[in-house]
Amino acid sequence: MCNETVSPKKDHKGDLSVIEGKGRFINRQTRTGGKTYDKFFVYVPTEVARDGTFPFKDGDEVHVKIEDGKLVLQKAPK
Repeated sequence: MCNETVSPKKDHKGDLSVIEGKGRFINRQTRTGGKTYDKFFVYVPTEVARDGTFPFKDGDEVHVKIEDGKLVLQKAPK
């Protein structure tokens, strides 16, 4: 696993640019005890996750909510 962090890019005005990419919402069904369960994942593109301003690290727990029709991920309270 590569833990390389990429420094945020600056635009022509010297402002930090927003790193963005196309992700995917995936359902990986799993079988446990003869039953099938849904297991959902959100894929974050590598260039976004490795950006120095990305707020999460591998293994972080996240709080997930829907707000004004948008998916919001925040660090889970400890």
